[in-house]
Amino acid sequence: MVAPMKAPLPVQTRGPLPARTDELPFPLDLRRDQTGALHAQLARQIREAVLSGLLPGGTPLPGTRTLARTLGVTRGVVEAAYAQLLADGTAQAQVGRGTRVRDETPAPVPDSAATACAVPAWLPEIPPLPVDRAGVRPGIDFRVGVTGTATLDRRAWRQAWADAAREELSGDYGDPAGTPALRAALAAFVGRQRGLGAQAEDVLVTGGTLHALNLIVRALLPPGSRVLMENPGYRAARQVLLDAGHEVIPVPVDVDGLVVNADTPPARLVYVTPSHQFPLGGRMCLPRRLELLDWAARHDALIVEDDYDGEFRYGAPPLPPLAALAAQTGAAGRVLYLGTLSKVLTPSVRTGFVVAAPALLSRLVRARTLLDFGPPIQVQSALTHLLGGGHVDRHIRRSRRWHAQVRAALTGALDGLDGLAQLGGIEAGLHLCLHLHPAIPARDVAAELAGQGVQVTTLDTYTLGEAPNALLLGHGGLSAAQAGAGGRVIAGVVRSCATRAGLAPYSDA
Repeated sequence: MVAPMKAPLPVQTRGPLPARTDELPFPLDLRRDQTGALHAQLARQIREAVLSGLLPGGTPLPGTRTLARTLGVTRGVVEAAYAQLLADGTAQAQVGRGTRVRDETPAPVPDSAATACAVPAWLPEIPPLPVDRAGVRPGIDFRVGVTGTATLDRRAWRQAWADAAREELSGDYGDPAGTPALRAALAAFVGRQRGLGAQAEDVLVTGGTLHALNLIVRALLPPGSRVLMENPGYRAARQVLLDAGHEVIPVPVDVDGLVVNADTPPARLVYVTPSHQFPLGGRMCLPRRLELLDWAARHDALIVEDDYDGEFRYGAPPLPPLAALAAQTGAAGRVLYLGTLSKVLTPSVRTGFVVAAPALLSRLVRARTLLDFGPPIQVQSALTHLLGGGHVDRHIRRSRRWHAQVRAALTGALDGLDGLAQLGGIEAGLHLCLHLHPAIPARDVAAELAGQGVQVTTLDTYTLGEAPNALLLGHGGLSAAQAGAGGRVIAGVVRSCATRAGLAPYSDA
């Protein structure tokens, strides 16, 4: 038991340590108000002094009684600290010589050299992370990539997790491709929602779209492969490819999606978002889809089809996924279909899936095994309950109505901007694109909106080269009231900027 003292324990500071001494040549500061035990604090401070060179090898340590008396602690505290130092090799004890710093303690490294050698000098610089910071920015945040959970059936959600928790635990890792039940449920789900015929053995459960793309890069692409990418496009996917050492070739997009023609260069793989081009929002028309499949066949290439929010459509008839068209045209082995439950349910479940031909899927499963041995079993069980019980389908129907109302409130608030701005990507998905007049710089509009508590995004970081003069407006995480209010502020700022640019005498009225 230590003495009942509340102030910092007294310290003794002297000059250089003589040959025989009962004190240490540096201050010791033991505090009872810290979470660490007193003996652990003492051992740590002596160890740091040894490593820094204050206590060279062979230096005797004070006797336990003397040091305990000096510090105002019990002898047991010092004995426990010395025991730690003996156990980790910092100190050594010899009969007749007491406890000393170990003779072969390495010489200290100078501070400047320690700083230089903290990490290997050959480590490359870290490029900027191409994702928005988590969390909602202040005000009305039109951040892209989030979804709301207001329409989620909380009772069904809790019941699914309760059912998963009651299942018997296994001591094994499970199937790296995912449980057979979830793979079958996902195959049936993508058939109902997207018209893609698939069996359980065609499905690999992943940790989301980027996880799936990392598996594809690891398992299917030879080093230094050429990859075509929509421009503007999904910046995080682009960075995955670049970090893996592949050559990314930007390909322009228009209202019909990725531009495919005789000038499209050959490549090993092309990454596309045909159902709702990210970020511009257009849909790849049927002739363009067939042209892309023909391009892949001519150049012996693979197609990664990212269908990140294809479940949300507003009046426009669904177009068949590239994977479904490929199966009809005899090119099924060329398309890898990527789906995700992040927009359908919530990103919190961190679950997506790949539908691919057996020859591709087996390679992806091997890569998944070596990466992390597969997805968490309890998460898979809960999602299987939600999918198999029809809860996800009902949730999608409710969410479509909800997001349609939000979209209507936003587009209604932006009416009346003819000649100043034009909306794109309104037929599907959880974001739209507001294309601005060339005399109204998107960056200036975004900065002025931020000052008024409305957060939007420009296309600069999504584009290689000159970015389209447009704003991204993600409405997945907003209510109709929030979207309408934010839209009215956006419209007012656009009109103000137009007036300053001399386009017309627009007002906020």
